Amino acid sequence: MTVSYVEREQADAATNAFYDKAEERFEMLLNIFKVFGHTPELGSVFTELVMAILKDGELDWTTKELLILKATHRNQCQYCVVQHETLSQRLGISQEKIADIGDDRYQTSPHFSDAEKALLDLTVQIGVDANRVSKELWSRLHEHFTEPQIVEAVFTISVYIFVSKFGDALGVELEPVFSGVSPILQVDHH
Repeated sequence: MTVSYVEREQADAATNAFYDKAEERFEMLLNIFKVFGHTPELGSVFTELVMAILKDGELDWTTKELLILKATHRNQCQYCVVQHETLSQRLGISQEKIADIGDDRYQTSPHFSDAEKALLDLTVQIGVDANRVSKELWSRLHEHFTEPQIVEAVFTISVYIFVSKFGDALGVELEPVFSGVSPILQVDHH
């Protein structure tokens, strides 16, 4: 842990306000929110941001979870992967489908539609070089998705690349409730 968690009893009114929203939505106050206790204004923005993503929107929540898992696994954020595997399974995504998100297995997996494969290819490409999304990939995306859906997909991917970097940079640790959880998608910390 590189910075402390701001616990409720240490938090000011602004911090407790976004803690309340986060805890109500996620059924517990996650450590990723507690580091934002040091910066309540940013904590409020972060809470609103993830709450805007983690629901049905232009894309359904289940599809966004696939993107989040791919983005956070590629960025080697075990904290994120464990959190979002749990959410994904609650949303009905099978363990086999989650397992096939890893590496490039999704490209030949029978668990993914062509539309989902295009979005996962986009997730990989944004992580590698967002300036070099091929015309072929754009064509595939436009074949399956509206422009509002593509914007939401890129936003979701980009935000969760940020979340994985932010959480890992600050050494955010899994909450005790996840102790003993063996993630399907393992992160390789060299």
